[in-house]
Amino acid sequence: MLMLAILAMSANAALAADKPAALALPEVIAQVQPKIVKIYGAGGYRGLESYQSGMLISATGHVLTVWSYVLDTEFITVVLNDGRRFDAKLLAADPRLEAAVLKFDAQDLPHFDLTKAPQADAGARVLAFSNLFGIAVGNEPASVQHGVISARSRLDARRGGFKTPYRGPIYVTDTITNNPGAAGGALTNGRGELLGMLGKELRSAQTGAWLNYSIPAAEMAKTVDEIRAGRFVQRPADDQAAKPKQALSAELLGLVLVPDVLQRTPPYLDAVRANSPAARAGLRADDLVVFVNGRLVPSCKSLHNELEFVDRIDKVQITVMRGEDLIDVTLGADEAQP
Repeated sequence: MLMLAILAMSANAALAADKPAALALPEVIAQVQPKIVKIYGAGGYRGLESYQSGMLISATGHVLTVWSYVLDTEFITVVLNDGRRFDAKLLAADPRLEAAVLKFDAQDLPHFDLTKAPQADAGARVLAFSNLFGIAVGNEPASVQHGVISARSRLDARRGGFKTPYRGPIYVTDTITNNPGAAGGALTNGRGELLGMLGKELRSAQTGAWLNYSIPAAEMAKTVDEIRAGRFVQRPADDQAAKPKQALSAELLGLVLVPDVLQRTPPYLDAVRANSPAARAGLRADDLVVFVNGRLVPSCKSLHNELEFVDRIDKVQITVMRGEDLIDVTLGADEAQP
């Protein structure tokens, strides 16, 4: 019996040694803060905030954040925890997930590993890191909120009240994370491991209630992998790929874009020509074109440029955002007039 007791104690000691030691709350916060960034971009119109939050997901300057109007500019600034400022570019976005990836040049940065993100259940204690209200502008730490996961749910269960293109799993928390600037921040567990990304401000059109939620990191990992594989990415301006002699154009497809008056005018449809391929596919005025053949087109200029790489005899897939819905259509090039 004594020998069995000794063996049991040894086994328990070995199991305990395998478990990561619990960290005190200040240590966890200090460990996570360098992985949180402040993002500054477009805003100011009608009181729109020009800032949001983000998190580092690579040692070389990849940032995961929400896809929003703040990124609708060529001048995006990322501020690190130590106060260093970098000019960042929108690398790619997934409107269905409302997630975007930025990139700036750096090395050896602390970051979250999305492939190692655990899951959490209702009742788990969590920390929410973000630059809510834009309080931090330099080397000030991000704001930290402490709370619990109230529930794990699917956002599509609330579709009638909360308008968002994302219809997947979420963590509902009791932390008040739906503040200006908080979107794109990180939700972690008590060990500082990433659980999810704080969602946009979301309010029920039926009850007026605000929803405090985060999108699980597992949902983000697939999108990030696709981005690294070249999907959702905007075509580089210096792309040397050969263009066809006769390419498609917005005019041939029946797309009439809004006047391109800004440096980065979003490619909204001003009109759709009658009896055109676009009209037959059901596209309408005020639709926002977000993808052409899987490539991000954040501006009128980039949309025109992307179509120049499509031969007139080929088909092209267009993804538009209509209200809160994303719609995919395939326009047959043979429908266009020669």
